[in-house]
Amino acid sequence: MKIRRFYGKDMREALAQVKEELGGDAVIMSNKKVADGIEIVAAYDREPVRKQTPQANQPDVMAKPRMTPAGAAGKTPSLSEIIGDSGPDSLKALLEKQTKQSPSASQPARAESTSANKQHTPVQTEPNRQDDTELQDIRQELKSLRNVLEFQVAGLIKQDRQQARPLHSYLIDKLVRMGITPALAEQVVSYAPANCEERDAWVFLLKLLANRLHTTQNDILAKGGVVALMGPTGTGKTTTIAKLAAQYAQRYGANQVALITIDSYRIAAYEQLATYGKIIGCPVKKAASAEELSDLLHQFRNKGLVLIDTAGFGQRDTRLIKQLDTLAESSYANIKHYLVLAANAQHRVMEHQLMTYKQISLQGCIFTKLDECYSLGEAISLALEHRLPVGYLTDGQKVPEDIKAADAKYIISCAARLFKQYALMPTRTQQVVNSAVSI
Repeated sequence: MKIRRFYGKDMREALAQVKEELGGDAVIMSNKKVADGIEIVAAYDREPVRKQTPQANQPDVMAKPRMTPAGAAGKTPSLSEIIGDSGPDSLKALLEKQTKQSPSASQPARAESTSANKQHTPVQTEPNRQDDTELQDIRQELKSLRNVLEFQVAGLIKQDRQQARPLHSYLIDKLVRMGITPALAEQVVSYAPANCEERDAWVFLLKLLANRLHTTQNDILAKGGVVALMGPTGTGKTTTIAKLAAQYAQRYGANQVALITIDSYRIAAYEQLATYGKIIGCPVKKAASAEELSDLLHQFRNKGLVLIDTAGFGQRDTRLIKQLDTLAESSYANIKHYLVLAANAQHRVMEHQLMTYKQISLQGCIFTKLDECYSLGEAISLALEHRLPVGYLTDGQKVPEDIKAADAKYIISCAARLFKQYALMPTRTQQVVNSAVSI
């Protein structure tokens, strides 16, 4: 049995050297990583068959024998001297030592044999982590190239569409800048006449949006009943309740209105609503559970309008689920649920909020803070895409003046006015940049 060491930059190159020098009968004793690559220690039973070279007398550098320190001729070097290790000299002892090593150590394996007389186990080695890393880098690069190609193809398709139907592309871009989502803008523009002036087509699109936008026809003040206003924190639920209660009291009397709050989390939530109730002249109660809410609804069963104020939670707050369950378990009266949303929020934010509260049947929505908006297209898109009727609009803090029943034509005209005022007019920053470029 003779032992040889082989070095390569990776496992594949080192194994190729073993197979070329020692043949398929070689036994892989160990493999490990070194500074320059991979080191393999292989053993063989017979003298390898070397390939013929043009210079027969040229010494084989790879097969250069190692001499003992004394250099004595005829003395067989030990296995420890050959492989530079202080381990056992016999192959059997070496194999036993290998099997006693930790599971992470390299295990010996036989190279695939090409001999017809013996069959050996194929070479088994540890997976090359460097190759795995390179493969992951290649996959990531291919994924990036695919994304770039998809973006370029989409740009080419858009360019072809703009050349084929320039008016429709212009109208889509105009709606998107007004705040309408791209998908809804393409759907609406598909109904626009092909041969018409730009102004006529724009008016047609605005009328189409108004016709598709549904409202609740002032349902709360016209029909009364039990109404709960829900929504995330900061949207103005309590102020909106005060506005609705004050307007209903002006029409039918303060004795026909009652206010209930189930907000037991926010500091001074009940006191704020109680202050509004004292000004209006209507009773205000607090319910901490579904049973208390049912009792209060039974107590106010003769009232024309009962408004329920809820706590404002984020859509990821677990307390929101408990509050929704409280409303659902109170089965004494048919509670109508309205979602209060800030119209100046991003479309994606409003959509996530709607999905959170949609587990309870919604009769409509109320858009607040119209006075703080620079565009209304996001709120319009939400209502159209989810077929959610719009109940009321608020545009200030005054009670009860700053609230009005939603009207589709009014909402679309406000959106067009905001678009004309802010989207079409260049900002001061743009004017400064344009002046600098011209200089």
